[in-house]
Amino acid sequence: MPHPLRVRAFRLLFTGRTLSALGDAVVPAALAIAITRADGSAFALALVLGCAMVPRLLLLPLGGVAADRFDARKVALATDLVRCAAQLLVGAELIGGSPRLADIAIAEAVGGIASAFALPTTGPLVSGTAPADGMLRANALMASAASATRLAGPAVAGLLIFTAGPGWAFVLDAASFAASASMLAVIRVPRTPIPPRSLRADLVEGWSEVRTRDWYWSSLIAHCVWNGTAAVLATLGPLVVHGRRGGDGLWVAVLEAGSVGLLLGSLLASRARLKRPILTANLGLATYAAPLLLLGADAPGWLLVVSYGVALGALGFLTPVWETYVYASIPPGVLARVTSYDWLLSLAAMPLGYALAPVAAHAVGTPAPLYVCAALVAAACLGTAAAPGVRGARPIEDAVPAADGAPAAAEPSQRGVQ
Repeated sequence: MPHPLRVRAFRLLFTGRTLSALGDAVVPAALAIAITRADGSAFALALVLGCAMVPRLLLLPLGGVAADRFDARKVALATDLVRCAAQLLVGAELIGGSPRLADIAIAEAVGGIASAFALPTTGPLVSGTAPADGMLRANALMASAASATRLAGPAVAGLLIFTAGPGWAFVLDAASFAASASMLAVIRVPRTPIPPRSLRADLVEGWSEVRTRDWYWSSLIAHCVWNGTAAVLATLGPLVVHGRRGGDGLWVAVLEAGSVGLLLGSLLASRARLKRPILTANLGLATYAAPLLLLGADAPGWLLVVSYGVALGALGFLTPVWETYVYASIPPGVLARVTSYDWLLSLAAMPLGYALAPVAAHAVGTPAPLYVCAALVAAACLGTAAAPGVRGARPIEDAVPAADGAPAAAEPSQRGVQ
């Protein structure tokens, strides 16, 4: 199996995406501090975050259409340049010492719009640059790099914020997007032309590709529930552990364990040879019920840390396995639209979890919503086994697009997990 990094186009894509991911990992802490200094209210931070999230959610399907209809490489390049300009504007205002909340909100909204068009390009770019028989390793590399940036990002952010100021974190992010754009400019990615049709027809075709594959839509329901419950844990978790022994330090340990788990899970996925990849990966996601239950039961801190690390390890394992199977199973001309619906469902569940968690905790106490979420995520992830397509999903190397909208069947592989 050829190593994906030996392919120049993928190597440049991987480097550019890793740099931009590191830049993005630096920004959240800098943004929170910048808004606090500029306004000092939680409402202001929520407003700015909403300005980035809402247009991203609303425009994701259009981003999928654009990536399929036009050259995905050019779309990604353009969005990198737009996000570079937006982050540079915020950085310049912060460095100048006169940041205005409205300007920051507008810049984040522009970045959110660009993100809606950038996210669906990932599938066509990776599948168009990585060798077909090295796709799992390529996706594992991308996932591992993203996990590593999550570990390094806060440290880099702290160094910049407390030495040079938060504005330079945005300048770094802008520079990372510029670097990514420069690398996209010199690679070539094969493109599958699609016949001209209306926007509505493009959107319907993309959704039909999801709807006709029971392994896809049933897994998306599970992934949607997982993200919603993750938002609940992220909202209630810090409040639950704040008054306990270890307090905020314990919560930091939980988050760091999750980051390490993500990285280890994605590394393990590159060596996996699964006879039932979708079933195995979805069942692994059910482990997220454990930290929810332990948090609600006020279990010892070390158990919470370990369980969260394992649960995020399962997510790190799923991501490259899922992406590789999707890239191998969906026709290239509709891949961006299909993955845009994937992103839409995953992202849409998170604001709902953020909004409902404090309301439920205030009404019935903190443990109850955590227990309910544990039951939901376990039922949704384990329940995917009821879908014939999930149980019948063949090894990744045997998944190819079929004319009837389902992966072509192959004889079961005799290889297990290595």
